[in-house]
Amino acid sequence: MVFNKDLVVGLVGPCAAGKTSLASKLRKLGIKVRQISQEHSYVKNMWERISHPDILIYLDVSYPTTIKRRNLDWTLQEYNIQLERLSHAREHADLYIQTDNLNLDQVLHKILDFLQYI
Repeated sequence: MVFNKDLVVGLVGPCAAGKTSLASKLRKLGIKVRQISQEHSYVKNMWERISHPDILIYLDVSYPTTIKRRNLDWTLQEYNIQLERLSHAREHADLYIQTDNLNLDQVLHKILDFLQYI
């Protein structure tokens, strides 16, 4: 696959969606990646202001899956607060991936398939 190596890809999503793991894999492929911690910010467009990505990828994950993946000790209310903080990024994402039923490699392939056409 051939990718535009000048593009900056932003990864955003709730905790345990796979941002860190995917960023690592994408960097190893020579893709410029910014892992955006928008879920911890009250600034609705922080992803845009700080990261300036050319492509924004929203990785989504359900509350029950976050608990399974990372054994997070948080409430549904805290999860919903993250979703609210991420709503602007989700609305502006170029690619949305629901990661619950996908393993890391499957999510990676979805991203790579998308990027090859950019």
